Amino acid sequence: MRLHVVEIAQRGRPDHPSLEVETLRQVILEETGSDRPEIRAVHIPLAEAPADPIAFLALQGGQIAEAVASGARAGLPVLVIGGNCTCLPGVLGGLQQAFGPATRIGLVWFDAHGDFNTPQTTLSGMLGGMPVAVSAGLCYPEWREGSQQLAPLPTDRIVMVDVRNLDPDEERLTRWTGVAVVPIERDQVAAAASRLAEKVDLIYLHVDADVLDAALVPTHRTREPHGPGIDQTLEAIRTVVGTGKARAVGLVSVYAEGEGGEITLRSASELLRGSLRAWREASS
Repeated sequence: MRLHVVEIAQRGRPDHPSLEVETLRQVILEETGSDRPEIRAVHIPLAEAPADPIAFLALQGGQIAEAVASGARAGLPVLVIGGNCTCLPGVLGGLQQAFGPATRIGLVWFDAHGDFNTPQTTLSGMLGGMPVAVSAGLCYPEWREGSQQLAPLPTDRIVMVDVRNLDPDEERLTRWTGVAVVPIERDQVAAAASRLAEKVDLIYLHVDADVLDAALVPTHRTREPHGPGIDQTLEAIRTVVGTGKARAVGLVSVYAEGEGGEITLRSASELLRGSLRAWREASS
């Protein structure tokens, strides 16, 4: 399976590729063998980054969309690595640019958090806790439209997996808008993914490394305890790619700075390797 890889640099990081991206890239090269992937980097130098965070996310999202669309138009499966969850509007925008805004895109979201807050529901004010709400058209249209996601994502095409730490108003918003929320149990994820696959043309599978238990990603900035292990997570991922509808997969928010960084890198590498093998088997 020949991949189109989109590598996203972290904002403010002068180095690209970073240690995290280089590590994940090596896993990709080992797993793809002679089918060398196309690689596109999205890196906005600090000197060119707008001071306004929404303007930055719109600019970055537009570049992500262009990188995703180039691979999708070529008929290649798209793998997104690096960056963080704010890449979502750009990934969806790229898929819309490649296949048309009327394409029925589904989202399966593996994360310890829902990232479904709006400025009205958030407790922290973190923009990183809002990208799913942005893509659903609930806030910051300038971020979404700058990311080339012209059509909001209908909430009945969103499946959230695990999301063990939702803010109270965020949890209410998922219920009021009909977002499907399931625990990271193989059979429940399989059933939700199957229902989603029946009503969409393609699926973007998004995985934040913090879906794993905090002990496996000790340097993650938003790590959470009481999470699943790698094998349990991969079992659930296999059911999603097994639908045959996954045209794009993302593994983001891999942070290895600080004590325990080697544990985080090892966990992310195992998760990526297992996901690629499952995706390849499902595509063969």
